[in-house]
Amino acid sequence: MAVIGELIKKAIDFTGRIISDPDPIEAQKNVLKKLLETAKLTAFGKHYHFSEILESEDIISTFQRSVPVHDYDKIYDEWWHFLLEGHQNVTWPGGQNYFALSSGTTSNSKYIPVTDEMLTCIRKAGMSEIATIGAFNLPGEFFTKQILMLGSSTDLIRKDDHQEGEISGISASNLPAWFGGFYKPGPEIAAISDWDEKVKRIAEEARNWDIGCLSGIPSWIELMLKEIISHNKLNNIHEIWPNLMVYTTGGVAFEPYRKSLEKLFAHPLIYIDTYLASEGFIAIQKRPDTSSMALFPDNGIFYEFVPFNGDNVDEDGLVKPGGTVHSLAEAEENIEYVLLISTVSGAWRYMIGDTVTITDKLRAEIKITGRTKHYLNVVGSQLSVNQMNDGLRVIEREYDVVIKEFIVAAVHRGDEYIHKWFLSCDKCPDKVKVAESLDATLSENNKNYKVARSRALKGVEVELIPEEIFYKWSEETKKKGGQVKIPRVMKEEDFLDFASFVDKNL
Repeated sequence: MAVIGELIKKAIDFTGRIISDPDPIEAQKNVLKKLLETAKLTAFGKHYHFSEILESEDIISTFQRSVPVHDYDKIYDEWWHFLLEGHQNVTWPGGQNYFALSSGTTSNSKYIPVTDEMLTCIRKAGMSEIATIGAFNLPGEFFTKQILMLGSSTDLIRKDDHQEGEISGISASNLPAWFGGFYKPGPEIAAISDWDEKVKRIAEEARNWDIGCLSGIPSWIELMLKEIISHNKLNNIHEIWPNLMVYTTGGVAFEPYRKSLEKLFAHPLIYIDTYLASEGFIAIQKRPDTSSMALFPDNGIFYEFVPFNGDNVDEDGLVKPGGTVHSLAEAEENIEYVLLISTVSGAWRYMIGDTVTITDKLRAEIKITGRTKHYLNVVGSQLSVNQMNDGLRVIEREYDVVIKEFIVAAVHRGDEYIHKWFLSCDKCPDKVKVAESLDATLSENNKNYKVARSRALKGVEVELIPEEIFYKWSEETKKKGGQVKIPRVMKEEDFLDFASFVDKNL
């Protein structure tokens, strides 16, 4: 098997040498042209005159002037609801076989169309992921090991003319046949919809597998590994999976989970970040010397970038009409942008809900900085999730604690506002001192926050709670596992409901 692994590794290395990455700027022009050409006879394409856009001298600029920016509610209310009713040729040619049920953090019950063309693009991106692993200098034997993909159920909900499920379940149910020998937990366990039952079965079968790579959202991967270790009476996961070398993470920031995850390993893994959303496979980390991820400039998605500031984005995190929008060619490095995508699933100038910075324009590499609706600015503090995470890493070092989950909101104290935080914590430091330290760190690193603290933001309070409460709340209000993520910022009304849940479960 080691010989086979070396042959696979050499094939991957050879493929990487002969297939170079395309020029991202030119590739993006070609992608938009192909998208418009394919969809010009759909209802959407006729309404926005795609045929005329294609005849213009500057297709990108004409496209941006002609087609408005959409968030989910706008495109669903105006277009996608027709797909659920069985209509065809709405925003993309043909009918609709799949809808991804978004379990993200900004809205409930999203129905995202997933076309056959998008599934092809996701498979292509997956192949790119395999080729990318070759850049991380792994031994040949790694390429004969199995990959455990912890996603949502592949037992999709069947409706009259389509199937519904989370994107990880839809993708896993459409894996190529040749991948079956490498894929775990296998089709039977992957189809289990009950999270606890699925993890129980994985724990029971774990000794029979030779896992080289894990894939999934960190919080759920950690809970799964703890169950495997407990069930099999292990000290760490490498006792049964000695060849586990790689973890492809995604969905949320990895750093908050690194410390606690590495307690479950005999040695750290190679971590590769990915960006798979319900709307498509957006980007992947391609190089070991950076944590940035490379966009797929020639794989069915056209990217646009809106400067994330008050001139372009309103208090609800939505792009304002007439806001500044750049193509990749016009965008600049190290500026925070709202990401827009147009795709082979019939999303057009669509707010995916994430904010990013471009870290290397020539390589089309980005970093996710937060969510447009997880941006705390009720009293002008202008805190992004990225800044919140950085602040909490300081608290971890100062108090020697682990903080993986948190939720924060601006809430009233009489006629004034404070920031109230719920933090998961593995120890019990003084919560008043933690609040003071967090407040000082955020003031030091964010001038807008510092100004807000001297004016409208009158205080900071912290409650330290077990992380299990976050997951129990997620299970009762959404569901457990799969692509489910804990929200970081809440509106006051929702936050007070969460606070009541915490009180009942402490």
